[in-house]
Amino acid sequence: MANRLADATSPYLLQHADNPVDWWPWCPEAFEEARRRDVPVLLSIGYAACHWCHVMAHESFEDDDTARLMNEHFVNIKVDREERPDIDAVYMEATQAMTGQGGWPMTCFLTPAGEPFHCGTYYPSSPMPGMPSFQQLLAAVAQAWDGRGEEVRKAAGRIVEQLNAQRAPLPESLLDDEVLTGAVGRLRTESDAENGGFGDAPKFPPSMVLEFLLRHHERTGSPQALDLAHDCCTAMARGGIYDQLAGGFARYSVDAAWVVPHFEKMLYDNALLLRAYAHLGRLGDALAARVARETAGFLLRDLRTPEGGFVASLDADTEGVEGLTYVWTPGQLREVLGEADGDWAASLLVVTPGGTFEDGASTLQLPHDPDDPERWARVRERLLAAREQRPQPGRDDKVVTAWNGLAITALVEAGATLDEPSWVEAAAGAAELLLAKHRADGRLLRTSRRGVAGTAAGVLEDYGCFADGLLSLHQATADPRWLTAACELLDIALEQFADSEHPGTFHDTAADAEELVRRPSDPTDNASPSGAAALTAALLTASALVGPEATSRYRAAAEQALSRVGLLAQRVPRFAGHWLAVAEARAQGPLQIAVVGPDETSRADLLAVAHRDAPGGTVVVGSTPDAAGVPLLADRPLVDGAPAAYVCHGYVCDRPVTNAHELAENLAQA
Repeated sequence: MANRLADATSPYLLQHADNPVDWWPWCPEAFEEARRRDVPVLLSIGYAACHWCHVMAHESFEDDDTARLMNEHFVNIKVDREERPDIDAVYMEATQAMTGQGGWPMTCFLTPAGEPFHCGTYYPSSPMPGMPSFQQLLAAVAQAWDGRGEEVRKAAGRIVEQLNAQRAPLPESLLDDEVLTGAVGRLRTESDAENGGFGDAPKFPPSMVLEFLLRHHERTGSPQALDLAHDCCTAMARGGIYDQLAGGFARYSVDAAWVVPHFEKMLYDNALLLRAYAHLGRLGDALAARVARETAGFLLRDLRTPEGGFVASLDADTEGVEGLTYVWTPGQLREVLGEADGDWAASLLVVTPGGTFEDGASTLQLPHDPDDPERWARVRERLLAAREQRPQPGRDDKVVTAWNGLAITALVEAGATLDEPSWVEAAAGAAELLLAKHRADGRLLRTSRRGVAGTAAGVLEDYGCFADGLLSLHQATADPRWLTAACELLDIALEQFADSEHPGTFHDTAADAEELVRRPSDPTDNASPSGAAALTAALLTASALVGPEATSRYRAAAEQALSRVGLLAQRVPRFAGHWLAVAEARAQGPLQIAVVGPDETSRADLLAVAHRDAPGGTVVVGSTPDAAGVPLLADRPLVDGAPAAYVCHGYVCDRPVTNAHELAENLAQA
């Protein structure tokens, strides 16, 4: 067999390169081979950090007998969902429609035309109640294809028709102050008053909803919004979902109380949560500020690449065992720390004799701050050093454009808020890498690995998230090249992704992208912002930073997009968090603060107040008056030779102020 995955830039595909399965990457040649042989396509979709993907790989894809069945009856295609989110979206929709649920690994059987006729997720190697073994499934599908092939093809065609018929654009609807206030009320009814967060187990970090709640509180003074955000952030920071030793958050909690995580750590989660915790920390929450610092440290220490980008994830498993690196028993604590410190740490971190995880082991929680901070600092350092001697989880070291865009935004905003200029420098390094390696003929590519660009085209979220990151860098540095690069991406996105038949809606793939059985278009925010919400955020921010002509064009596009999501925000605010945060920025004006001064030192006090006191979504730029390539500073001179801050609401400006106290008073009334 040809090893067609050996040169992949996806670590997930490389994990399968030596399987006895005759894998193909997603490519036209694979479907041509299926047509030539007149066999179905078996499409397997997953990602490198996925626990159950590893289980199915070990049970089935590494098994010679299973591989023989697959190779004899199917053309087998392996796809990394993070590298090709467009393919994942199309077939996830089919899987959910057929089974009522979805997840990874995803297993789909397709006609040689790419039309799905049977879909599922994980299949075990031995039959389980209500679920056949994978080999039984393979035999049944092969038999159906051989005996009723034409019938199967027709059924697949009908499935695609039904999916296309169900995918209508959202109707136009208001996303006004009433909807924003109503969203807070609905979130309150869905909140877990005992444990923080929303819904029941499994429980995911609601990062974008947190950002919305904080912005709503700042704009309206709503104590309810602040309480919801504070309670959730505190519960997560105290729980096992947060790495109490090294910082950073796991993907989700399998229980309602945030005790036992699914241990994979994703870049997008940690970038979005860094932003939310820094925001809450700016409002005076000391725990949130600490967690923001530790999470930024995790990003820079554990997820950064030698080229300056940020990797996709750390694995859920270590040597095939979930959580092996992270969990502890009381005896292990005593072994590292000695009896006195070990018992003290076990009590502090809720490491119990019976365990909170599996086999008597416990995750680490921190229900309250230690009564002896210096002792905790010593204990934490020793435990982390001991943990680093354990086997470590694998690292998916591909660099994803969209997720690096989220990291850039978070590091810039947190760096400005918490006065950590090195974080802004790290964000600039990531942006430099993306601009150098993730563009071909001006268009974005989805991924790179070890400085080598992948082949997958960028999707809408790549353009929106990266443009937003570049706009954040422009605000932090007043460097015009970041603004220029962001606007180039926004112009391409409006040209290539906008739905011309339904103004305000967007496709997730470009007009000239590879044609799939359906062109995906999903406006809902999930684990990360939807492409449309990310683009709208960038458009609104850009409209407050560019010259008059571009302002009106970008603002109109943002307004049009927001006019499509009022019902979504009203009915399911948990899946519209980024949209709601963007709508809050719009309701604020958006607020613009231009700080001018002859040099960096003269502007420092005014900028510090702007970053500390301005509500989320505010646009802040500081440099010399009329700095070249920085439209927000045009025609904004010094005042009587002194540095000045110009505060503008919705492009209408207040009288400039010249000292930090006046600016703070002005922003308190914003």
